[in-house]
Amino acid sequence: MDPEHYRLLEEARRSLPDGFKVELSGDVIVMQASPSSIHQLNLSIVQRQFDVHCPVGYFTSGNSDLSSPGVGAVRNPDLTYLPEDVIDLAGHNIPAELALIAVEVVSPSNPDNDWSGKVRDYPRMGFPLYLIIDPRQKSVTLFSEPNHDRYHTRTEREFGESIHIPEPFDFDLDLSRLVPYRD
Repeated sequence: MDPEHYRLLEEARRSLPDGFKVELSGDVIVMQASPSSIHQLNLSIVQRQFDVHCPVGYFTSGNSDLSSPGVGAVRNPDLTYLPEDVIDLAGHNIPAELALIAVEVVSPSNPDNDWSGKVRDYPRMGFPLYLIIDPRQKSVTLFSEPNHDRYHTRTEREFGESIHIPEPFDFDLDLSRLVPYRD
């Protein structure tokens, strides 16, 4: 990735007030405001279930910049699981291919970021699993089996059902407590 892109990304972060998230997708800088309480509740419901099945040697992260210089992307998933030894990379962008999954709760103000930009970037960045929780549609979608520029498998479920999360987690994620956005 061009060092100029990293410089612009850092400059954007410094210029924004606290509570904004900044990511890079190719030549586009994506900025979002702090998430709503419904967003945070849904993320917490999902994270508690994942934590029970987290492989030994990995930890939960919700605010880590994960980068793929060859792809030209720096993304910051709502939730991911990283190897414990990445703490040695503090202050640096962590290679995205080290993550076990990317979990995103769709923002009502910018759904295209999760449904287009990240569906394009995440398989290219090496995320083996991408889980989208969409409180607008009351749905959950799991993308898996990445191959270079796309995921080969897409599994969809509605709030109230369950969805199987494959290895290395290998459990059925209960979607019954997820909360839709209110109009």
